[in-house]
Amino acid sequence: MNGSGRGASVLLTDLEKRFDRTNAVDGVSLDIHSGEFLTLLGPSGSGKTTTLMMIAGFETPTAGDIAIDGTSVVAMPPYRRNIGMVFQSYALFPHLTVADNIGFPLKQRGVPKAERAKLVAEALELVHLPGYGSRYPRQLSGGQQQRVAVARAVVFKPRLLLMDEPLGALDKQLRENLQLEMRRLHADLGITFIYVTHDQEEALTMSDRIAVMNDGKVAQIGRPEDLYDRPTSRFVAGFIGESNFLPAIVRGLEDDVVVAECEGAIIRALSPGKPAPGEKVMLTTRPERLRFADTALNPNIAQNRLSVTVTEAVFAGERCRYMLQAGDGTAMVLKEPSSAAIRRRSVGERAEIAWSVADTILV
Repeated sequence: MNGSGRGASVLLTDLEKRFDRTNAVDGVSLDIHSGEFLTLLGPSGSGKTTTLMMIAGFETPTAGDIAIDGTSVVAMPPYRRNIGMVFQSYALFPHLTVADNIGFPLKQRGVPKAERAKLVAEALELVHLPGYGSRYPRQLSGGQQQRVAVARAVVFKPRLLLMDEPLGALDKQLRENLQLEMRRLHADLGITFIYVTHDQEEALTMSDRIAVMNDGKVAQIGRPEDLYDRPTSRFVAGFIGESNFLPAIVRGLEDDVVVAECEGAIIRALSPGKPAPGEKVMLTTRPERLRFADTALNPNIAQNRLSVTVTEAVFAGERCRYMLQAGDGTAMVLKEPSSAAIRRRSVGERAEIAWSVADTILV
């Protein structure tokens, strides 16, 4: 369990946590690599915080195992796991100075005073708060308190850092700055981060991999771009980013491409499996991948096309957002960059939209 300079590996095997008759965590298995930034992402009640608390040792699993660096820690108390932890509430001691707050875990571990002062100064440098040691938490902004909480969590050089919605209480601008700060911190420390959030943009920005959770299970795990471009379920497609969903009927297969009928139009989609002809399926594509067909399209890329009516047009600064309706009433969203060179569409206008077959996924 000890050692420094690199992150711990964490292996969760069939992890379960039941409260009364409810399975808060229902058979979660994850292999988190040494030095990885892994995010548990999902709506509230999906089991992500309970999973984190079991890794930390604050909750005991009903079933399954947690191994850190190959050693099971299920029977080990939290203080012996040597894990750094940052909560949404920061949990700073109001009556202690910043330096004493950060030095607290070192004091608990019996680190001598001179060594403690040196490590606290290093931790303050790391979170860009040098010279703040003599202040009290009440004299700091929310963002500064957050940095102090992070410094306290890493001052004893843990190999694993757990974070539960640490930026949840901050405003948008500050959150975005601190997201980049967390990425930098992760690169500087080289330790394993396990991060919990319900904010999909935050997860996409920061993570090496994301485990999307729903109803106590892992719905999909992968790199941010894989989850965004290749969701394996309607839940993941709808939870990460915005998606259009088109009901269709399978008409056949061409190699790895499913040929389906939607609104009388033939739509081709990528599919992990091979659905049977006649099967009802759901196709998904992202709003920013759609284009109006009369704008320049690459003739070398296989395109899907569909006739629609514009039902709403919203100018949102850098892009225009159009609500569209297909023949059977299916609503779709198209986003395109706003530019003086691109003609704005008006409500009631009939149009044809086009998008790449590669951007169409069967979920």
